[in-house]
Amino acid sequence: MKISSVKNEFGDPIGLPVGEVTRPGLPDESVTLTGNYCYLEVLDADKHTADLWSVYSLDTDGRLWTYMPQGPFKSEAEYRVWVEGVQHKADPFFYAIIDSETNKAVGVASFLRVDPVSSSIEVGWITYSPVIQQKPIATESMYLMMKYVFDLGYRRYEWKCNSLNQPSINAAMRLGMSFEGLFRQATMVKGHNRDTAWFAILDRDWPVAQDAFVAWLDPENFDAEGQQKLRLSDLTAPIVESRWPNLSLEVQR
Repeated sequence: MKISSVKNEFGDPIGLPVGEVTRPGLPDESVTLTGNYCYLEVLDADKHTADLWSVYSLDTDGRLWTYMPQGPFKSEAEYRVWVEGVQHKADPFFYAIIDSETNKAVGVASFLRVDPVSSSIEVGWITYSPVIQQKPIATESMYLMMKYVFDLGYRRYEWKCNSLNQPSINAAMRLGMSFEGLFRQATMVKGHNRDTAWFAILDRDWPVAQDAFVAWLDPENFDAEGQQKLRLSDLTAPIVESRWPNLSLEVQR
C-alpha cells in the first residue's frame, strides 16, 4: 500500500491537498435504496420484526450470532425488544433488507460512526438471514449502501470485523475493500476478547467498484441454475491494495 504525499516548505512529507471540501449529508430515513433483487428501508419494529424473526429462526443452532454483539434470541418478543432499541436512530442507522419478490424483510445492516466532518462512514451490524446468505440479494444490499454513501459525497467507507471472522474478512475484500490493520484487544464481546480487523474503500476506487458490482449483478452473469459466470472478487481485485495476512491462530484449550 502506497501513501501519497507532498512536501511542505520545510521539506517534510504531508498529505495531499484536498481542495475545497463539501461536507456530505447524513443518511435520510425518507430515502429507500432500491435495486433489482432488493430494496433497503429504515428498520422499524412494527413493520419488520415478524418477517425478520421468521427467517432468523431458520438458524436453529444460533451460529448466525457467533460474532455479533447481539443474539441469539429465544423468541420473537425478545428480538423485537432489540429492534425497538435500535430503530430510527441516526447512528447506528439501521436498514431492513427487503426481498423485492416477496416484499419481506430478510436481513439488516447499518451505517455507523457517521462522521461528515471527516467524510467517513462505516457499514456494520450486517446480519443476513439463511435465505439470502451467498445470494445476489446480499451482494446487492452492500452495493446499494456503498453507492448511497459515495453519492452523498463521503471519501471513505469502512468495514470492521472480528479478526477471527473469516467469512466477514473474505466479504470485505470481495467487495473491493483493502485491509488496513489489526487493532488488538479493541473491545470485548459476550465475555471474550475481540481483536478487530479494519478494511476500507475510498472514493477514488468507487468508479471501478461500481462497474464491478453492475457487471456482477447483471442477470446475464448467472446461468440457468443461478451460478455466477464472473466472480466479483476478480472484478474488484485491481482496487484491493492490501489483503488480509496469513496470521497464526493459537487455540487455547
